[in-house]
Amino acid sequence: MFQSNSGAGAPPVSFDYSPRFETVKLSVTGSLSGLRKIVNTLHKRGFADPNDWSQPQPKDHEWIIVLIRRLRID
Repeated sequence: MFQSNSGAGAPPVSFDYSPRFETVKLSVTGSLSGLRKIVNTLHKRGFADPNDWSQPQPKDHEWIIVLIRRLRID
């Protein structure tokens, strides 16, 4: 009457509703005055606090700063 078809049929349904997170890194490269301007502009727009950015590090003939954000992905 009922037959088992091992390996056949629809895959099991997942009811995992736990939130997923992803790490995103934003880097800005340029002169120190250019980096300051970008950080201040993004702060005024509510994007990131200036203290959230890394300290400027030399890279080639410029400087680089990094912002790391952990985002909830729905």
